[in-house]
Amino acid sequence: MPKVAVVMGSDSDLPLMKKCINTLKEFGVEFDVRIISAHRTPDIASDFAKNAVGKGYEVIIAAAGKAAHLAGVLAAMTTLPVIGVPVKSSTLDGLDSLLSMVEMPKGVPVATVAIDGAENAALLAVQILALKYPELSKKVVAYRDKMAQDVAKKDEEIKKEVF
Repeated sequence: MPKVAVVMGSDSDLPLMKKCINTLKEFGVEFDVRIISAHRTPDIASDFAKNAVGKGYEVIIAAAGKAAHLAGVLAAMTTLPVIGVPVKSSTLDGLDSLLSMVEMPKGVPVATVAIDGAENAALLAVQILALKYPELSKKVVAYRDKMAQDVAKKDEEIKKEVF
């Protein structure tokens, strides 16, 4: 069964990351949730990343605000794909967090979603896992089909409202 680690730099990130968690649940992906700080608990962050493969994780989603380097620190110590979720938590409206994730040095990539893009982080993790798990690929197709149907329905509704 596919397994994802959802790691947050602080418990204050949980309300946002519930969107990620709920999306993983919707797709039937197993996950663990951790609070690990790249700066306040660096040894735990290092141990977690170095042992992530052995614990069965296949993708790591790391959320942090301000200029926290959680996603990058984890990516530096594992070969697993790491998806960063920049959290809007400072006077810079999440730009500092976004830049700390997308401006990684060559050789240590972090896939990064939009500021507060927790749901997209889960969807990207599911798409990565779908390369190995065909049942997830089918669920992604069904999810996108439903989105298209929802848009078509809204299109019809707006036509009725306007005309």
